[in-house]
Amino acid sequence: MAMLLAFILALAGQQAPAAAPAPPTIPPATLDDTLEIGGDEVAAKAARTRLTVPVMVNGQGPFRFIVDSGADRSVIAQSVAARMNLPPGKAAMLHSVAGAKRVETVKIDSMLIGTSEVYDLTTPVLPELFVGAQGIIGIDALAEQRLMLDFDRRTISVQDSRKPAAVESDVIVVTARLRHGQLILAQAMAGDNRLYAIIDTGSEVTMGNMALLRRIFRGRNPPAATPIVLTSVTGQTLEASLVILPRMKIGGLNFENVPVAFADAAPFALFGLGSQPAMLLGTDLLENFRRVSLDFRNRKVRFQLRR
Repeated sequence: MAMLLAFILALAGQQAPAAAPAPPTIPPATLDDTLEIGGDEVAAKAARTRLTVPVMVNGQGPFRFIVDSGADRSVIAQSVAARMNLPPGKAAMLHSVAGAKRVETVKIDSMLIGTSEVYDLTTPVLPELFVGAQGIIGIDALAEQRLMLDFDRRTISVQDSRKPAAVESDVIVVTARLRHGQLILAQAMAGDNRLYAIIDTGSEVTMGNMALLRRIFRGRNPPAATPIVLTSVTGQTLEASLVILPRMKIGGLNFENVPVAFADAAPFALFGLGSQPAMLLGTDLLENFRRVSLDFRNRKVRFQLRR
């Protein structure tokens, strides 16, 4: 089931009171230091804070694709599909942050990222205006890979995750759960409240569900929120409330005054997290690390702190 989380919004800031301690029962994540990311490094650039990579489609290109760990299917822009005259596939129901929508698809013989190639894809086609690039690389092209995003150098490295991993210093590696192809972390905190966190490299904003908002401000009224509108890659919109959280902790790094958009968006229910405190971690938070690497096959996420 496709899960695409690219947003268009303007963020506003405000202050929020301290979070109330009431952690849900979540098994602790396992930490280790054995994950190493190497392989083929391809140039990347920022789409604001998101990173894009050159991708060859059926031997043509390169085209600029956003790398989206929150999408279980890759996407191609309508302009690229039309230019390449890609054969149509069957229409499919696509689920985005704002809900479900039936979309057209095309058939792609091969997609090459660095030296990693995937074959026989049926890919949704969406307007480039909403995609924000010429396409999206989703989990269907990343399932057997390690992916490392270097926010300092603006590069992405891709490696077959079946290869042995070497030990590297000054990193925190979290063993995640895998649900619907997504890496879900239990080692994240908002104030004194534990939560589930999904790494979403295709989103420029961090988002929380209403269960998390209620948990944080349990027994108290939440602060005044800034109304915002999120626009998904399908062009649908979702109203959300922007709240500044005073404290968060992710991958061993503490954050202060974090803007989070709160709404009961469709992804939380699809991941079985509709009633549990949860977040989608966007690149606005991830870029505070020097590097973040995702190993989908081995269910590991590595956070490398800035020096």
